[in-house]
Amino acid sequence: MAQLSFRNITALAPMVRVGTLPMRLLALDYGADVVYCEELIDIKMAQCERVVNEVLHTVDFVAPDERVMFRTCEKEKERVVFQMGTADPDRALIVAKLVEKDVAAIDVNMGCPKEYSTKGGMGAALLSDPDKIVAILRTLVTGVSIPVTCKIRILPTVEETVSLVRRIEETGVAAVAVHGRLREERPRHPLHCDFIKAVAEAVSVPIIANGGSLDLVKTNADIEEFRKKTGSSSVMLARAAMWNVSVFSRSGPFPLEKVMEDYLKYAIRYENHAFNTKYCLCQMLRDKVESPQGKLLQAAQTHADISAAFGLQQFCQQTEDELQKKRSELQGDCPPDALRMEGDVSTMAVKFIRREYLPHFSPKMFLLEWSRKERLQQPLYEMVQRSLDRGFQSTVTFAGKRFRSSLWEKSKKFAEQAASVVCLRVLGIPEGRIGDEESDLVCKRKRDGRTNGTTEEEQSSKRHSGDMRQEEETLHVNGDDQNANTPPEKS
Repeated sequence: MAQLSFRNITALAPMVRVGTLPMRLLALDYGADVVYCEELIDIKMAQCERVVNEVLHTVDFVAPDERVMFRTCEKEKERVVFQMGTADPDRALIVAKLVEKDVAAIDVNMGCPKEYSTKGGMGAALLSDPDKIVAILRTLVTGVSIPVTCKIRILPTVEETVSLVRRIEETGVAAVAVHGRLREERPRHPLHCDFIKAVAEAVSVPIIANGGSLDLVKTNADIEEFRKKTGSSSVMLARAAMWNVSVFSRSGPFPLEKVMEDYLKYAIRYENHAFNTKYCLCQMLRDKVESPQGKLLQAAQTHADISAAFGLQQFCQQTEDELQKKRSELQGDCPPDALRMEGDVSTMAVKFIRREYLPHFSPKMFLLEWSRKERLQQPLYEMVQRSLDRGFQSTVTFAGKRFRSSLWEKSKKFAEQAASVVCLRVLGIPEGRIGDEESDLVCKRKRDGRTNGTTEEEQSSKRHSGDMRQEEETLHVNGDDQNANTPPEKS
């Protein structure tokens, strides 16, 4: 396989919370030649396990807490650059060798001015330690079989910047991306194109110009002008691509509505984190984030909620059903409803699908009524949540036995319903599915009609609201709830 070339390319820049798999794939669809992942810290990545995800057809690098730190797929394998944050040559090599077979190149972030990067001596902090820069890059260049690059910011003078890049070139890197601003400067400050041009003229290694999104690059035609103005081999885009990634297309830009729908479909298809999806879509909306659609998006908690804001509910439900079916098939040769024992817990691969049940009735309700009829202790539910995808799984204890679904649900409410289904099926009790013969439990509910002046539908709505409030509190406590309007950090 030919190694990735960094000459005469346009690249999606590394952007925290933006450069995940859906955005990278969409950038490639619209014409980007190379895509960079968001900066990933070496300490966290070094703890990851490489996992082949047979459901999504991806390769996942999973942390000990089951969080997917990096996800990639065959479609981008020859064009994705893995960017890491590091300040240690040995640790950098450990991470590089971990991902080496699944990416096209390795990049070291030496330009991020944000505290979360610089406080560990990473990012722009490396600019004040050229010897460490050289040590890291030489270790990587000699230690892996794929190209190694780095991304820097300019130093206070042209001479200092050129001197640093010359030292970097001597390490054998395949390219150097240069953001034309000083460490302390921000997007509102003018870009120093003269610095980038001086560097490009002083070295033979490909220079990738970066930082022109706000003033210099608004359309695809501007990319070539930016390249000429900086004298660079290639161009890297961050914010211009974040706002409308079809900037990479010579036929673009395409309507934002189409771009957002295309992005959302990838996010659903590859089970992107819902809060990450929400964040990226809010960045695309920009000044329209307070529109009716923007408010729906800001209130969304799941991909189903986000899809409702874009009219993609059917696509979302169909895709999630297909992925769930594939998961069930991969769990073994047993049919989905086959009973299995996991210790003292009876399990089945059961997913709760609300539309399959009678209106105003639910498996959980049936189980509660059965306990009352038989004068047994009411069911007790235990809930766990995994950090991998925020999925929920419930175990119900009833009549001295424990039951749960082996499948994870998107909400606490659904997880408890799935556990109830398993319990009811094992015990041979009706669960209220459409088409089932009416049981005396259903008839009793119909006779009761109203309980304390409140219809079952109203009670269900109240219970659901309570579940959602509890869910939101749990997510906030977990520390993953991000403000979708917070601008991203550019690596």
